[in-house]
Amino acid sequence: MQRTLTAMALVLAATATTATAEDKIVVEFGYPYSHLFDVTYEAILPKFYEAHPNIEIKMRATYESYEDGTNTILREAVAGTLPDVTMQGLNRQAILVEKGIAKSLEPFIAAETDFAKEGYHKAMLDLGTFNDQVYGLPFSISLPVGYYNMEVMAKAGYTETNLPKTWEDVVQACVKLREAGVDNPMFWGWNITGNWFLQALMWSQDKPTVMGADFQLDTPEGLKTLETMQSIFTGCEMQNLEWKAALASFSAGDLGMMYWSTSAVGAVERAMGDFTLVTAEYPGIEASGPLGLPAGGNSALLTSQSDDPEQLAAAWAWLKFITSGEGAADVARTTGYMPPNQAANEIILADFYAENPAKATAVRQLPLLREWQAYPGDNGLAATQVIYDGLEGIVTGEFADMSKLQEELTEEVQDLLD
Repeated sequence: MQRTLTAMALVLAATATTATAEDKIVVEFGYPYSHLFDVTYEAILPKFYEAHPNIEIKMRATYESYEDGTNTILREAVAGTLPDVTMQGLNRQAILVEKGIAKSLEPFIAAETDFAKEGYHKAMLDLGTFNDQVYGLPFSISLPVGYYNMEVMAKAGYTETNLPKTWEDVVQACVKLREAGVDNPMFWGWNITGNWFLQALMWSQDKPTVMGADFQLDTPEGLKTLETMQSIFTGCEMQNLEWKAALASFSAGDLGMMYWSTSAVGAVERAMGDFTLVTAEYPGIEASGPLGLPAGGNSALLTSQSDDPEQLAAAWAWLKFITSGEGAADVARTTGYMPPNQAANEIILADFYAENPAKATAVRQLPLLREWQAYPGDNGLAATQVIYDGLEGIVTGEFADMSKLQEELTEEVQDLLD
């Protein structure tokens, strides 16, 4: 795990108020992906402290991934060391609700005089609603997009007007780029958290990956998903890069194309070399484009084990601040995520996306938003790893027969879900 020490310490010091340490209520907070979100919280904290000088936010060690975040919270629940507020992947909320770790936010919402659920995009708010109770408020929402280095793409005759529309187009572009002398034309984010890109190909065909407790890979859409991956990996001769190395390689200007979450736009822009970055809609299996795409991102959950009303009120104040208004607007300003709150959109959308077109692509794809599904039951994380290993086997060439892999993955994952 990484610790967010230097930058956060500077923010905390710079925003100190006249209130003494004894006067402040300390809210412990855990979140993932330091490389994406440190800059976001550096922007949010001064505004929060100005509004709430009696509250101190204590940042815990950041989670390496959403799976790491869920495992950490499950361990801390047993040890009695939970943070007051945690950020969890949209597809990992259910298990914390089922185990009674996450608290319902309905009592806090009901006590607010100026809080309206309608302020949050309904499709996004639904992702944190269980049994008609809101447990998670969406903080950052992403969709998969295409990243293009236009100087590299120009070597094969591509401009912003003829970028790939289908995965077959992508493979053709890889061939042209290799002929133009590009050693590694493309990276496709198979290893992104939560089997997100597998679900993206399934939803592209309007097929959920899970229905109830049934794994849907044993369908024609499932086979098409695996075959599409294989065609991308082999047709592009894609290197099996670890995802951080892939982002670094694209930022350095080595890759012509990268297919990843829009969440990384801000990080790429801060790290990129001297080239023109363009993002475009996620390609489809068919020329008509995807029929749906899974919503990525995370939600803020209240996991405090305190019974002190003041402590809980402080935790709610932080949770509400970061998911609404200026707090949510800073998510879009500092990352490539979309703000889940309509009020935040009103603050920034009028000019922001016109001035930042690379961050606007996911917004255009919002009508495609579908659920990022979790695998139900206590073995959900194990199922995620089984699928991960299977997909890596396609990348490395270990698995060549997609029908056989479909059968093996279906049997192993279904056994875990059953």
